[in-house]
Amino acid sequence: MLPDMLDISTLKAGYAAGTVTPLDVIEEVIRRLHAGTDPAVWISRFADDDLRAAARALMAEGGREARPLWGIPFAVKDNIDVKGLATTAACPAFAYAPQRDAATVARLKAAGALVIGKTNLDQFATGLNGTRSPYGAPRSVFNPDYVSGGSSSGSAVAVASGQVAFALGTDTAGSGRVPAAFNNLVGVKPTKGLVPNTGLVPACRSIDCISVLGATAGDATLVRQIMQGEDEGDVYSRAAAPRSLPLAGFRFGVLSGKERVFAGDTEAEALYDAAAARLTALGGTMVAINYAPFRDCASLLYGGPWVAERLAAVQTFFDAHAADIDATVRTIIEGARQFSAVDAFCGAYALEAYRKATDAEWAKMDVLLLPTAPRITTVAEMRADPIGLNAMLGRYTNFVNLLDCCAVAVPSGFRADGLPVGVTLVAPAFCDDDLAVLADRLHRAAATGLGHDRAAAIPEQARLAPSREGLVPLVVVGAHLTGMPLNPELTRAGGVLLKACRTTPDYQLYALPGTLPPKPGLIRTPGFSGPGLEVEVWGLPPAAFGAFVAAIPAPLGIGKISLDDGTSASGFLCEAHAVAQAEDITAFGGWRAWRARGAA
Repeated sequence: MLPDMLDISTLKAGYAAGTVTPLDVIEEVIRRLHAGTDPAVWISRFADDDLRAAARALMAEGGREARPLWGIPFAVKDNIDVKGLATTAACPAFAYAPQRDAATVARLKAAGALVIGKTNLDQFATGLNGTRSPYGAPRSVFNPDYVSGGSSSGSAVAVASGQVAFALGTDTAGSGRVPAAFNNLVGVKPTKGLVPNTGLVPACRSIDCISVLGATAGDATLVRQIMQGEDEGDVYSRAAAPRSLPLAGFRFGVLSGKERVFAGDTEAEALYDAAAARLTALGGTMVAINYAPFRDCASLLYGGPWVAERLAAVQTFFDAHAADIDATVRTIIEGARQFSAVDAFCGAYALEAYRKATDAEWAKMDVLLLPTAPRITTVAEMRADPIGLNAMLGRYTNFVNLLDCCAVAVPSGFRADGLPVGVTLVAPAFCDDDLAVLADRLHRAAATGLGHDRAAAIPEQARLAPSREGLVPLVVVGAHLTGMPLNPELTRAGGVLLKACRTTPDYQLYALPGTLPPKPGLIRTPGFSGPGLEVEVWGLPPAAFGAFVAAIPAPLGIGKISLDDGTSASGFLCEAHAVAQAEDITAFGGWRAWRARGAA
């Protein structure tokens, strides 16, 4: 018996145990496809017998252990090429037959995944609501009166209803995150260029991202990691350059004052605050930030010259077939004609000004916690005000690609009427892996179930663990401890808190006079027996470690420090002559206790 939600971890466990086969899964997928109550989810799919044949061929090939997505069924948004199915971008007159799979699809198939078909979307991926398609408007799996979110509308509903284990979407302005929020899913929007766009019908080519919708952060992250990597067909693709986030003692930015806009949905506001409380319980420190520069930057995407990129993507077709395009989409794309080359440069200048302004806010935080959308709307409301309400949905999403950030949307809970509410964690570029770990922890703490199944538990096998590979450990004892004045030097350099512990008893600590900010000096004294001193071990990328060590001022230096767990690592030590006139504060057990005594 397969679960209501076809998450990757559960299917892989069934395959490993021999209790289910890919053919069994495909038969169940076919049954669910025929029983589906939302006819607007799929634009096209492979015939039932073709799906069965693909499952049988996979089983004959074997190789389950070496293929991380072996036998996992997935859907593809219909602006991404799949050989054997037309690509329409939800515009029948635009349809073409691709000669090869998109780079992402090819990589997933090589990992053993099984393509089921192509899903509906807001036409040309222009919209965040899911109602702009001649193939119909998919609905939230929790109430058919409400929008599914878009533009990756069909992809979200296909996953949330249990028809596939994951789906590819795209996310230029929030098109993967908003439908995740409205269907109790996780939506992963990678760093721009990390996942190649070869074989994607572009919306805004310079900032488009192929996204993943999944039941869990672990599932969606696994898919993203398999897809990522440069491809020669996409000039905007980039090699991974991983950056670390602190996963303990992290600072997270929150909305405050007049920037807390929920369009009248007080329950969504309360669930946003609940997510902030969970992050605090998970080791974070809440920081109020000024959201205004992020909001103003977001307005460039639809109110500035970036709209011209939407016309550039389909100009030849648009000029010949404007009447074949959805009226709202046509109005938006046609608006590009008002912008000149001068406007494009002025927009670029404005973006850099917003980047500088938001850099000042990033200095206060490691991650940003936002509502994914202010509120969900009914289909009727959206059709009555298609541009105004769509803009409302993008209030907290539109800036992310313009400012080169990564993001993960996770569920936060349900309103009293049973409709889901989501939040999004945002971080600077290339923090994808550690951001996913925080997202996984936040999702688990919310206990919202999986997709349409509110009672389901997140599988333990899908739990994400932080990657520490390649980090150089550094022992800090004073002003670089979590919460101390110089700790941002570590976090800005990509440092990650690995553990808190104590030194062995043969160390003494002194308060160095005349240092600003105040700093201690750590001295090893063979034969001395003290309490052992409170320290933290941070991991730094090798390049950052080298630069950090080179900048350490005398009389401090780096040497090996022995820890009470039997390990040792490089850390801050002091030259003996510098403590001759310094106060011995060893008895306090650490710098933090000494500073607390001073404050008292």
